[in-house]
Amino acid sequence: MVKQQVESAVNGKIRCDACPVMCYISDGKSGACDRYANLGGELIRVDPLTILEQRADTGGAVVAFLTDEGQEEWSGDLVHAGTPFVTAVGAGTTYPDYKPAPFIVSQKQNGIDMVTVVTEGIFSYCGAKVKIDTDRFIGPETALVRVDGEPVGHVTTGEYGSQMLSIGGVHHLTGGSKKEGRVTCDALMRLCNRERVDMQVDGGAALSIEAGCPPVINGVEESRMRVGCGSATIGMFARQWKSMVDEVVVVDDHITGVLSEHQAGKLLDIAPTGIRIKGRRSTPGRYFQVAEPGTGWGGTTISDPLAILGDFDAKVAYPGLRMLMISTTGEQYGYYILDEQLVPRLQTELPPAIRETVEVVAENCEPALVSVLFVGGAGGSLRAGVTSNPVRLTRSVKEALTHVSCGGAPAYVWPGGGITVMVDVMQMPSNSFGYVPTPAIVAPIEFTMRLEDYRALGGHMEAVIPVAQAVEQAERRIPVPAQSGWPMAEHHFKWGA
Repeated sequence: MVKQQVESAVNGKIRCDACPVMCYISDGKSGACDRYANLGGELIRVDPLTILEQRADTGGAVVAFLTDEGQEEWSGDLVHAGTPFVTAVGAGTTYPDYKPAPFIVSQKQNGIDMVTVVTEGIFSYCGAKVKIDTDRFIGPETALVRVDGEPVGHVTTGEYGSQMLSIGGVHHLTGGSKKEGRVTCDALMRLCNRERVDMQVDGGAALSIEAGCPPVINGVEESRMRVGCGSATIGMFARQWKSMVDEVVVVDDHITGVLSEHQAGKLLDIAPTGIRIKGRRSTPGRYFQVAEPGTGWGGTTISDPLAILGDFDAKVAYPGLRMLMISTTGEQYGYYILDEQLVPRLQTELPPAIRETVEVVAENCEPALVSVLFVGGAGGSLRAGVTSNPVRLTRSVKEALTHVSCGGAPAYVWPGGGITVMVDVMQMPSNSFGYVPTPAIVAPIEFTMRLEDYRALGGHMEAVIPVAQAVEQAERRIPVPAQSGWPMAEHHFKWGA
């Protein structure tokens, strides 16, 4: 139970100053955010302060600490567990600006005096980048994404085998209606806490997404991410197909591949087949815009792959020509033989050798997953909780004197001005994110550095406490294996700079 300093009380209610809402909370009740409560006249942090315990006995095996279910109970043996790291999960916030961070913890690491500044930041300037592994069309770029009818983000550029969403941001949180802000904040918090969120894309698909799980698109759960574009698929499997068929077409919304025309086919001396593809020819064996984006074959609108074929060239094609058509995930495929009129006829029986190649394509497709990366900018109040001169913290981070983590997970710091961090929520402890009703997201962030560097940047030295004192207040302990991502690992810091 983490206690907070109380600045005022009125009629038996205490004022919580953890955010600008400044709730007055009755005894036994919690504030509007459900993260702070009045317990006998003392303001407490409801969620447990969380520490990571570096384990020495895992043998390099990954310890499942992403959910609370099924975790082994902590034995209390700190010596066996190894070095503790106090995360900001459950620590409390820095608001208002003049307060030092809730925990500024000192300990020795490899004989060096270190300090970790621990705080939950209030992020209005924040959002989530969501990667959805699928070729399915989810909506046009820039189309609004809605939750409960309110705009919470938009579709952004598709990446290789994935569709991308940008969710949240200050304009949705505070720039629209009150309902838009509330819905956006709730959707962001649930996404980052690895909960399922249902969304609708304007002019596109209905989505049901949860970090670390397969996406559900228009009620259908995805299972595979594409092996590559149509051209890449030709290149990967051309040798296997050479002796089995005369032609292969890999149907793809982006780049449809044709074996006999492709450079891979040329190098393997595969003869021309007289095939004609409806679409815009790029380089040999590569075609753009064979169909509109959709949820059919290869992320197109088609359900019959023959729809992208024109008539075969009678001067080149011949009866009995064998053709395999397959999608980029291997989920759709068809084996055809040209009849006497050079019309492709679907064969009900797939030769075993060809079936094996279809299975190899499927085998090389990674599982379709949803990835959620929280992105936030560390603003003035957060940095003031670290140092009396906030710009020095920014410079220290950029100079690699200070390592930034979120809930103990490694955070990528964007280049350029400020401290804009991005972190994979799957690497963070469960329930790491909360909210305040302004609305804004509450997210953990930690700054670790040498004690002498902390003093030099104008840190709140009077607030530094030994790690043992912080550990005494922790109610949640998560064992993690010794690994390169450990927040206090030496390689994170540029020593002697």
